[in-house]
Amino acid sequence: MTTALIDRNAIPLQKLDTQPIGIEVKNVSKQYDGKRVVNDVSVNVRKGTITSFIGPNGAGKSTLISMISRLSKKEEGTILIEGRPLESYHSKELAKKVSILKQANNINIRLTIRELVSFGRFPYSQNRLTKKDWTYVEEAIDYMALRDIQDKYLDQLSGGQRQRAYIAMVLAQNTDYIILDEPLNNLDMKHSVSIMKTLRRLVDELGKTIMIVVHDINFASCYSDYIVAMKDGAIVEEGRCHEMINSDTLRNVYDMEIAVEEVNCNRICVYFN
Repeated sequence: MTTALIDRNAIPLQKLDTQPIGIEVKNVSKQYDGKRVVNDVSVNVRKGTITSFIGPNGAGKSTLISMISRLSKKEEGTILIEGRPLESYHSKELAKKVSILKQANNINIRLTIRELVSFGRFPYSQNRLTKKDWTYVEEAIDYMALRDIQDKYLDQLSGGQRQRAYIAMVLAQNTDYIILDEPLNNLDMKHSVSIMKTLRRLVDELGKTIMIVVHDINFASCYSDYIVAMKDGAIVEEGRCHEMINSDTLRNVYDMEIAVEEVNCNRICVYFN
């Protein structure tokens, strides 16, 4: 991609906390059928990081990131992207700044991987792709290691291949901010690890800022810079991974005892006992 590469290893871990804030969420609330599913939430997302949102089902994670991407309308509060109110962005302008991959991606027409990835250029080309647009498509296909199967149809793909194709589409959109809602759903361990390693590369090599809703807290622990824990529509705690992955915090979030072990400098949660 044309974005300048970033060497994350050159940035001391303690300096990640001084990375500029890209997205500010202030006192945001949302309700469905009279019930508040997001209640007075405030959180900052720093540029050039992966922020994972964890918590039990119904915690409000997906609703929150849906409001950040403007797929869902907030009822109270303020969301700022690079200091500008979310409402001030024209839809086309916002689509060049923030991309989102939802949990369910149901496309009713038969597409090849290459055709799907080209959809990521819609905010720029309105389906009239230029040579520059196709360059982004080609680079996204290569980045996600899809070149050999780019002409296969989506219904011919495994779950992992299909998810990589959708992430390639998001990558071709070339936004600074990428939001992913449970991208590991229905994937086996190998493909889940592959996706998380790819997301890490997008941040470390291309300087992207990624927000991800993830249920497996070990993936959040091993690949994130920051973790935001939600429960009952509110933020329980937030912070760096080593601050968040401890038995007291996890008990408060999940209402169960979770042991934490140190493995290769990562904190791994053991919750099968």
